[in-house]
Amino acid sequence: MDILTITGFILGASAVYTVMHHGGIVNLLYSPLSGLLVFGGTFASTLISVPWSQLRQALKASTFIFFPKKYRQQPEVIINTMLRLCEKSKRTGIDSLQDDIQKMDDRFLVEGLQMLIDGLPADLIRDNLETEIVFIRRRHNANASVFRTMGTYAPVFGLLGTLIGVVQVLKNLADPKTMGSSMAIAVTTTFYGIFSTNFIFLPIASKLNALSEEEILSKEVMIEGILAIQAGDIPLILRKKLESYLAYRVRKR
Repeated sequence: MDILTITGFILGASAVYTVMHHGGIVNLLYSPLSGLLVFGGTFASTLISVPWSQLRQALKASTFIFFPKKYRQQPEVIINTMLRLCEKSKRTGIDSLQDDIQKMDDRFLVEGLQMLIDGLPADLIRDNLETEIVFIRRRHNANASVFRTMGTYAPVFGLLGTLIGVVQVLKNLADPKTMGSSMAIAVTTTFYGIFSTNFIFLPIASKLNALSEEEILSKEVMIEGILAIQAGDIPLILRKKLESYLAYRVRKR
């Protein structure tokens, strides 16, 4: 579980609640109708804008912000894996890596090693794997864009709720008893729209982008490791090469 994400949600919610509690407006900002308008309208607009398959994939991907380690590998782990494969290829040949492929869960690494075992030239291996990275990045960007879309719609529905509340106030000027509830809707929908955008939708999109870049970097390290094994580098040279490449890519980004 990602501690930073959990901590961020707790701190953010606590800060908002504390301010509302001291202002005595916690109960006033609780409005099912406002929540229905903002969240229901946002979800409905997203359904119109995004295909269901993409929306379902994005909702599934949102769990990654809480459990990222389940879906990613640390660069050091990848480097150690490539070193182990390099040592084995030096001892028993590249064909012996076929046994290791059957035990791996990373489809990207499996495909790269299989091309290595099949004897494909280095430039073809790089081209194929880099093309795969392009599609991975596109898929990840599509998931993040769904939440950016939600973050665009939510404040608009908050504003819509404000306009509805104002209209209700103007309609019932002769009845002061109903003006309070109308003003409550006007204020709470704006709050829900701004809060959901800046505390839920846009942070999720940003976190998915960050996790995507980490995964892409890991894939790039795998490519360099596979090509180094094909070139016949010894484990020591391989480690230096991968660590230097990793440091360079981190600095560049």
